[in-house]
Amino acid sequence: MTDPQPWRSDLPAVDDRAVGVTEFLFEHAARLGDKPALVDGPSGRTLSYRQLAEAVERVAAGLAARGFGKGDVLALSSPNLPEYAVAMYGAMAAGGVVTGANPLLTAGELAGQLADAGASVLVTVPPFLHTAQAAAERAGVADVLVIGEAEGATPFASLLASGGNPTDRGTPLGFPGPLRPDVRIDPAGDLAALPYSSGTTGLPKGVELTHANLVAQARQAQAVMGVTTDDVVVGVAPFFHAIGQNIILPCSLRAGATLVTMPRFDLAGFLRLVQDHRATFTIVVPPVVLALAGHPLVDDYDLSSLRLVGCGSAPLGADVEQRCADRLGCPVIQGFGMTEGTAALAIVPLDAPRPGSAGRLLPGTEARIVDPVGGGDLGPGRTGELWLRGPQVMRGYRNRPEATAATLAPGGWLRSGDLCYIDADGYLFVVDRLKELIKYKGAQVAPAELEALLCAHPAVADAAVVPRPDPEAGEVPVAHVATRSEVGAAELEAWVAERVAPFKRLRGIRFVDQVPRSPTGKLLRRVLVEAERADAGRVPVAVS
Repeated sequence: MTDPQPWRSDLPAVDDRAVGVTEFLFEHAARLGDKPALVDGPSGRTLSYRQLAEAVERVAAGLAARGFGKGDVLALSSPNLPEYAVAMYGAMAAGGVVTGANPLLTAGELAGQLADAGASVLVTVPPFLHTAQAAAERAGVADVLVIGEAEGATPFASLLASGGNPTDRGTPLGFPGPLRPDVRIDPAGDLAALPYSSGTTGLPKGVELTHANLVAQARQAQAVMGVTTDDVVVGVAPFFHAIGQNIILPCSLRAGATLVTMPRFDLAGFLRLVQDHRATFTIVVPPVVLALAGHPLVDDYDLSSLRLVGCGSAPLGADVEQRCADRLGCPVIQGFGMTEGTAALAIVPLDAPRPGSAGRLLPGTEARIVDPVGGGDLGPGRTGELWLRGPQVMRGYRNRPEATAATLAPGGWLRSGDLCYIDADGYLFVVDRLKELIKYKGAQVAPAELEALLCAHPAVADAAVVPRPDPEAGEVPVAHVATRSEVGAAELEAWVAERVAPFKRLRGIRFVDQVPRSPTGKLLRRVLVEAERADAGRVPVAVS
């Protein structure tokens, strides 16, 4: 196929100097000095930019002393805490790669990610230590560190004991410092992050992101969002998620803003953090925007400090977006992204919002709308699969050459698996998904994973899992199950729930005579998706 004339961002190109992540983020640490960089929301515990830069350098040295070096993988299974950033950037400064894991994963799920990533170190927190240790044992990870204190566990703080005090010796705060191991980073070639995504289909896969990917993304997002040293950002998006890891953290720290971390979302706690810290900016998922638009609790708090609320991970209706903006008195904007694109590929411009749109292309990003049947390129206003290209697009999937080839088309184009159109003004709109991925409150749920678990039950002959529209969650996973012997919905739901994180649990089961498949055995998932949409709001055969 000849390369057509794609849509291109009309924003000025960003700085493309090759630089490693930690060098990029902490270039101005010395100047920022005692300004608060990270604040633990629940406790108020604060790390200044000076303390953060020194702690990152010490962790890099501490990891190196334990044999952790270039290309090694450190896994983080933790809620949002200041130490998350210290561990992540310390590992990157040591030349390592960071894979963030949802702390709600079961031991089996976490073990699978650890093994696939090839992790040699796992960092967690006391409430999740038992699960982490069980997963580490299964995956052969010998080094487990805990943030805080727990009996029989090595404290993460032990990494900070390496070397003397840099400030006592009059050394500069920026990198490289006297403690940091002598590691040469090739920004374009060396991996920095390995988040896990289900992509357009199948089980979670490691997304290989280089230092250049992460730095380019921070520069691109900053060109639109304009975070400054005066901003106070609430970090509620999980740091193991692309938005938290690759937009909220780097954009805040590079700009010299103050980032207030929130370990676990609850509406009252979130509203209190915004009010008490006079927060100016945050990025949330659609259910939070829905609550901000309509929940009566919002009226009990002063949210007038907010200048901008971003929304990502799943599409948001234009009416809810506008209601939220009107209530808060600040813009509410959406973006379009994929883990395979580091995080964001398009964001709505602040000076020209368009409710319901997923934004305009970020600097240096190109897009095509491709006919999913004929393969040709489509013009403005016509719906097809969105393909994207830019400096933030992943290198590929870890150890998955076939999946990489299926997702990255010749010429460096990333197939999104989303049905979209771009209007005459260059605004992107998401219509539907070609990919099978279910988005529950912004979290990824892979149908294939749940189908495999269901089919492992002795009473199940065949199963298909599809999304059901839900006004609060966006989508919930429901199963269509054909059985070979008698079994109840509650038993099957419990069977799955015991083996997956809470957000992956089935929210309904339909018993069917036969799961629809093509003559070649391919699951006709779209037939079931349409059935769920048609029956939205009606009671299914069995509901949890």
